[in-house]
Amino acid sequence: MNDIQLGSRSSSELPPDDTQRADYERRIELLVKMLPQRLQHAIRWLRRPEQKWVRIPCGLLLLIGSVLSFLPVFGIWMLPVGMLLLSDDIALFRRLTDRMLAWVERRHPRWLGLSGTSESDEYSSGK
Repeated sequence: MNDIQLGSRSSSELPPDDTQRADYERRIELLVKMLPQRLQHAIRWLRRPEQKWVRIPCGLLLLIGSVLSFLPVFGIWMLPVGMLLLSDDIALFRRLTDRMLAWVERRHPRWLGLSGTSESDEYSSGK
């Protein structure tokens, strides 16, 4: 199996018994691959462990910006991006992000670039 790049970590660097962390990293990488190339590079750079002091303020600013989404410059899109950045450092956000991505992978796999049908597809096709 090829090693996929997980932030600055590869899947072979994860402990073998830490499958939950590996699933989390795999889902994050699938999500990052859906972004434009320029943003992929920025997110991967921010997720490196040595970028903690840049990642945390960026994540907090994005969360604050999402609260101000009623203003023209800000938007609700900032909330999940801020949570994603903070999930590397704050366990609560890591759990929430993991649950959210697990739900998306089950219900809407195409949102992560996976093939498969979701329940909404089955309902719309009359199955």
